[in-house]
Amino acid sequence: MKIYELAPSPSARRVSIFLAEMGLNVERISIDIRSGENLSDTFQAKSQNGLIPVLELDDGTTISESVAICRYFDETHPSENSLFGSTPLEKSQVEMWQRIVEFKGLFVAMQAFRNLTGVYKDRETCVESWGEVSRQRLMAFLPSLEKRLSESAFVAGERFTIADITAYVMCNFMKNLDINLDASLPHLQAWFEKVSQRPSVRQ
Repeated sequence: MKIYELAPSPSARRVSIFLAEMGLNVERISIDIRSGENLSDTFQAKSQNGLIPVLELDDGTTISESVAICRYFDETHPSENSLFGSTPLEKSQVEMWQRIVEFKGLFVAMQAFRNLTGVYKDRETCVESWGEVSRQRLMAFLPSLEKRLSESAFVAGERFTIADITAYVMCNFMKNLDINLDASLPHLQAWFEKVSQRPSVRQ
């Protein structure tokens, strides 16, 4: 099997950190999305949404969307300490926080970046004012994450999960928007520094 990706992108990083946490190594093929390689007929035939990452299984079956790819590996390599949670309550808490961070944080950060920078203006409509609104929405979300991390060691509870991977990728990416963690967010800042030291993140 192989994964088609642009390694530095937030979506690809989520999958890479997840696999590293599981101790799995999968062949990677780099796709140059800046030049539009993902728009080619060859890639579009593999990707259901035209985006990276894409997991291609040995039989040719493909899976798009980073969390769906992570779920595939979680199911095919079961563990007592699943990054998606183990007990019914833990699974629901992980799913809840994963979606909150993804939709209120990472997705908003990506919208801000794409609209403010116009990086893909050759293939999508970019609205600078919407980019600025998205940037402000992201900043307004951070205190909620700060509050949560004042109550628990990790985003979804007392151990590291995919919700932390998403939150880490978001916090790392938002530097591109001139948003940095500072003393006003001490718990979020401490959590970020702790997660940054994990081998899966440092590799």
